[in-house]
Amino acid sequence: MLLSGSEIIIECLKEQGVDTVFGYPGGAILNLYDELYKHKDEIHHVLTSHEQGAAHAADGYARSTGKVGVCLATSGPGATNLVTGIATAHMDSVPIIAITCNVTVPLLGKDSFQEIDIAGITMPITKHNFIVKDVKDLAETIRRAFVIAKSGRPGPVLIDVPKDVTAPNNKYEYMPMKPIPVGRVKKDITEDSLKQAIKLIDKAKKPVIFVGGGAVLANASKELKKFVELVDAPVCDTLMGKGAYSGKEDRYLGMLGMHGTKASNLSVSECDLLIAIGTRFSDRVLGNPSKFASKAKILQFDVDPAEINKNIVADHAVIGDVKEILSRINKLLTQKEHEAWIKHTEELKDKYPLTIPKEGLSGPYIVSEVYRQTKGEAIITTEVGQHQMWAAQFYNYKKPHQLLTSGGLGTMGYGLGAAIGAKTGNPDKTVINIAGDGCFRMNMNEMATASREKLPIIEIIVNNHVLGMVRQWQTLFYDKHYSATVLDDGVDYVKLAEAMGATGYRVTTQEEFSSALSEAMRSEKPVLIDCIINSDEKVWPMVAPGAPINEFFEEK
Repeated sequence: MLLSGSEIIIECLKEQGVDTVFGYPGGAILNLYDELYKHKDEIHHVLTSHEQGAAHAADGYARSTGKVGVCLATSGPGATNLVTGIATAHMDSVPIIAITCNVTVPLLGKDSFQEIDIAGITMPITKHNFIVKDVKDLAETIRRAFVIAKSGRPGPVLIDVPKDVTAPNNKYEYMPMKPIPVGRVKKDITEDSLKQAIKLIDKAKKPVIFVGGGAVLANASKELKKFVELVDAPVCDTLMGKGAYSGKEDRYLGMLGMHGTKASNLSVSECDLLIAIGTRFSDRVLGNPSKFASKAKILQFDVDPAEINKNIVADHAVIGDVKEILSRINKLLTQKEHEAWIKHTEELKDKYPLTIPKEGLSGPYIVSEVYRQTKGEAIITTEVGQHQMWAAQFYNYKKPHQLLTSGGLGTMGYGLGAAIGAKTGNPDKTVINIAGDGCFRMNMNEMATASREKLPIIEIIVNNHVLGMVRQWQTLFYDKHYSATVLDDGVDYVKLAEAMGATGYRVTTQEEFSSALSEAMRSEKPVLIDCIINSDEKVWPMVAPGAPINEFFEEK
């Protein structure tokens, strides 16, 4: 059949199972929006307050559903406003498709009104991007983009379509979505490679399994649980790996790294084999690379060969989809027994627990109460900073895709958009964004989006009237020079929430917070809870940047 470029885009999105897109219209993309209007019963468009919110919403939708998230923007500033969201998705390997529309082909390169080389700008922060200058190439490009975004190590793909490509007709033939190939399975996961891995496991007396976001992306929880049982080893994780292995299991030690648990940091420092699954060994995990896991052999499983020996030299690596690696290695492994080592790591857990202040409203109390009232079943999104670390420490994630947070880029303003995307994709689940007051200011306009969409998300502001994590560093490392970090300027977040169509609560005690959260969970509209805490509350334990991870400290 003959369809216009805009009709082809819509039909290709439908081919890929897309039922929701997030975006903001403008002149160059009007043809596509006109077509969306005709298909509004098939594809729901969420109009965000800002294009950055659309990118974060597509990201949150993708992380929470396992589907590809889609965002739309017009040319010029519309496209550039997506950049932070695209970079966030790139750093955390999230599959999103960003469709931008540009000026017409004859005007490209002439500094036309609202023209920008968005493909050039986003080249370093996408898996791939395209400029489609001929309507004949449009359908195949969109189909390729979805395969690229989802296959192997996932990531964002941008498709830039000049306005005059969205208008003319071209032949279109329906093509059902093809199964996405599992990345690098047959080529790299050889029997010999698995046997070398098993040799290292057989020799280990004190193994630790270290889980990253790759295990979440690969949906490898079932295989991981079996692997942990067979190896009989304790487990720690990264911020991005939360939920791949349940935080309620006895073998779970907690997060590793700068704000990791003492049990995790000490166990990794003492182990003789570290099995790293889908993790890139971030600097926030390593501390001092030369002293990281210095007594251990390193065995690494990862889909991306570029991650092998990048930050830490591995003694052996198996490259491939970690779900497939674990499935295969589980069939070859014999049952191990490390009773004395497991007992030792459990004693470390008992000796160095994370603590919650008994009196007063605090970050740890807020997160632990959220966990209690949601029974550990909510989708938690966060911004970036102290509250993010408390959300990682004090909420026990039992399943993957429960914690949506900007781990790699550390994007303030991410969480609220992500919560909108997560709630749109999971309408029956409780979705809570845990924010700091500094982060909320970044993209607070998206509360209006939640109200417009009638999404009963819960926005919790851990309000210390400062940029908390930066202040913590200024206190510890900069002689208390609080340069540009004090936010004590009388902004009333409750009134802001109410002005944007949400319900607002301000709480100062544990009892008030517990009551407000209970009411919020029964609400059918967005709710904001402004939680006033002490300006000098800190995240503990902490490892100084560049220090070995076993050299942690606390306030005392």
